[in-house]
Amino acid sequence: MELAIGIILGCCALGAGMAMIAGIGPGIGEGNAVASACEAIGRQPESQGNVTTTMLMGCAIAETTGLYALVIAILLIFLAPGRFVNILVETMNNLK
Repeated sequence: MELAIGIILGCCALGAGMAMIAGIGPGIGEGNAVASACEAIGRQPESQGNVTTTMLMGCAIAETTGLYALVIAILLIFLAPGRFVNILVETMNNLK
C-alpha cells in the first residue's frame, strides 16, 4: 500500500514537471513576436500602433498556453494525489 502511494505521488510530481515544460513554448513564441514587431516598426515607424496592438493580442493568446500548463501542474501537485490515494484506499477496502 505504501509503495502504491509513493508511485502515485511520484507520478503526480512527474506529470506536474512535464506540464511546466509547456511554459517554454509561449516564451519562445512571444520572443519571436516581439522581435518581429520591433523589426516591422523599424521598417515602417508610422505603423507602430497597429503592429503593437496586434503583437500584444498575439502575446496574450500565446500566454494562455503557459497559464493552462500552470493550472494543470498545480492541480497535479495539490489536488490529484489526495484523490488518487482516496480511490486506492477505497479499492483496497472493497477487496477485503
